[in-house]
Amino acid sequence: MKKQQLVNGLSKALLSLSALSIFSVCLMAFSDPQSVMDLVGVKLTNTDAYSSIRGVYGGVSLTIVVLLVYLLLRDVTRGLIFISILWGSYAVSRVTTILVEGSLGDFGQQWLVIESVLCACSLLLLFLKTRLTTHPQAVSR
Repeated sequence: MKKQQLVNGLSKALLSLSALSIFSVCLMAFSDPQSVMDLVGVKLTNTDAYSSIRGVYGGVSLTIVVLLVYLLLRDVTRGLIFISILWGSYAVSRVTTILVEGSLGDFGQQWLVIESVLCACSLLLLFLKTRLTTHPQAVSR
């Protein structure tokens, strides 16, 4: 029982961390879209560009945050599945960039590591959570 509580608590913490990190970008995008693009050295030059950054990094991110909070409160297992896919997709996008355009800068390299670790952690917690639910005695002390 303690193992299940620990895994569940860590799962909720990871979902919360994911939601908070995405929400921080969301707030940046709504308040100052250029600040988001400054992270990668891109200059927004017209209102459509500002609107697009607000839409993708603000609006879409807010939708993801709402979903993560819902899953945190209602279905932690599905939340882990979702963030595994989310962080894994971000990592795959960066690896694709390496393969197609060449090596990443410091920002991209740092986020490739972060996204890969978050994906691996969510997959590990998903495995443990599923294993403890279906075979509680199978996980050693």
